[in-house]
Amino acid sequence: MTRIVAGSAKGRSLRVPKSGTRPTSGRVREALFSRLEHLGYIADCRVLDLFSGCGALALEALSRGAAGAVCVECAPSAVKIIAENAEKLGFGPQCEVVGQKVSSFLAGCAADPARPYDLVFLDPPYDLPQACLTDILQALRPCLLSDSLVVAERRATDPKPVWPVFLRACDWRKWGDTGVWTAKFCGSGNTMET
Repeated sequence: MTRIVAGSAKGRSLRVPKSGTRPTSGRVREALFSRLEHLGYIADCRVLDLFSGCGALALEALSRGAAGAVCVECAPSAVKIIAENAEKLGFGPQCEVVGQKVSSFLAGCAADPARPYDLVFLDPPYDLPQACLTDILQALRPCLLSDSLVVAERRATDPKPVWPVFLRACDWRKWGDTGVWTAKFCGSGNTMET
C-alpha cells in the first residue's frame, strides 16, 4: 500500500490506479525527500510532478510543506485518482491536476511565464525511450526558476539523462532497482550536454 511518509499527512494511504503506473516506493521517497529537505527544496516550494501517476511525489511534497503542486498525467483514471487523493489529504486547493500529455503541458508553459517551479519531478514509465526523456528535459526551460532543481527517476540500470546545458547534473542515487538523478538550473542555453 502506498502511504505518505512524513509531514502533516504522514501515514495516510493513497489510492493507486490498477495498472499503468509505478508509484515511487516509500523507501525511495523517504530517502529522496530527506535529501531534498536538507537542500532546502521542499518548504514553500512550487512543485511540478510530471508523469504523476497517483500523485505520490507531489502529495509527499505538500505534506512536508510545499506551497503548491501541479500534477501532470495523461491517463484519465490516474487523473481522477490524483484529484481524489489530494482532496482526501486536504490538499485539494494546493494541488492542480492537469489531464494532459507532458509534452503538451510543457509546450503550454512556454506561453505562460506565470508557471515557474522550484522543484520538478519526472517519473516517466521505465520504457520511455531516452530520446523522449531528452526532449522533455529540453522543454523544461520555461518552467524553471534561477535555483530550480529537477529530479528524474528511472530504472537504476538506465543510462544517465542527457541534461540540457541549462541544467547542471548534481547527484545520482540508487535505491534497489530505482535510480534518481538530480540537476540544478544554471542559466540559459539550447544545446545538450552528455
